[in-house]
Amino acid sequence: VQLQASGGGLVQPGGSLRLSCAASGFTLDDYAIGWFRQVPGKEREGVSCISSSGGTTYYSDSGKGRFTISRDNAKNTLYLQMNSLKPEDTAVYYCAARYSDSRYKSWCRLIGPSYNYWGQGTLVTVSS
Repeated sequence: VQLQASGGGLVQPGGSLRLSCAASGFTLDDYAIGWFRQVPGKEREGVSCISSSGGTTYYSDSGKGRFTISRDNAKNTLYLQMNSLKPEDTAVYYCAARYSDSRYKSWCRLIGPSYNYWGQGTLVTVSS
């Protein structure tokens, strides 16, 4: 079971990036997926999540209105579109997966310990 986050990089304030989270070894549509970020020396912060059904999404206040989470189950990949980026969005971004059985297809929470599998992270730097 592996998650591979990619798409990070250096972008100017106001710019956009699309992060990808590719899953291997398991079927992504059985899992709720969360995006988290962490700045060295600070606590990990939840950014967005989407339920395994895709019907529930949630955004932290920091991402609301600027970030969009989506999933392409055919490609076994999840995306985080980030627009209007700010310097304070600079962080390492991680995707995480939590298995959702039939009772929890609509589950989505930004609670890090709830997730079973984590990707390696991709660095986003917002700077002029």
